[in-house]
Parts: sequence; C-alpha cells; structure tokens
Amino acid sequence: MKTMTLRNIPDDLYRVIVRMAQKNRRSIQQQALCLLDRARALDVESPIVKAANIRKRLQGKALGDTVAEIRQERAR
Repeated sequence: MKTMTLRNIPDDLYRVIVRMAQKNRRSIQQQALCLLDRARALDVESPIVKAANIRKRLQGKALGDTVAEIRQERAR
C-alpha cells in the first residue's frame, strides 16, 4: 500500500474531519481514507460521455423494436 502525507490542511477542514471521525468512531486517518474512497465516485466519466460511447458502440447494429417486444410478451 502507498503512504500519503498531507500538509497545510486548513484548520476548519481539519476540525471537520476530526468531528466526523469522532462521530463515526474512526481514527482521523480512517476517516480521511473513507472520504478519499468516496471521492472515487467523482472520478467517473460524465453521463453525456458515457451515452456517447454507448451510441458509438451500437451504431450500425440492428436493434429490435423494444415496445413491440414488450407487447408480445404481455400478450402471452
């Protein structure tokens, strides 16, 4: 595992992390790791880019009529 050192953390931010750690019964390090882990969710491609990639993948492929297929299934 890698090690990270943070310097020059603003006092108000540090207090927030300490308060969160106490509330969640974690050490400050555990709380900081938890917050960094949650930040991973921010590192995903945007929905617009994701949709564009899906459209590229499906371009030129024959897609069925979903509405008609659902109606057929319901009629069974």
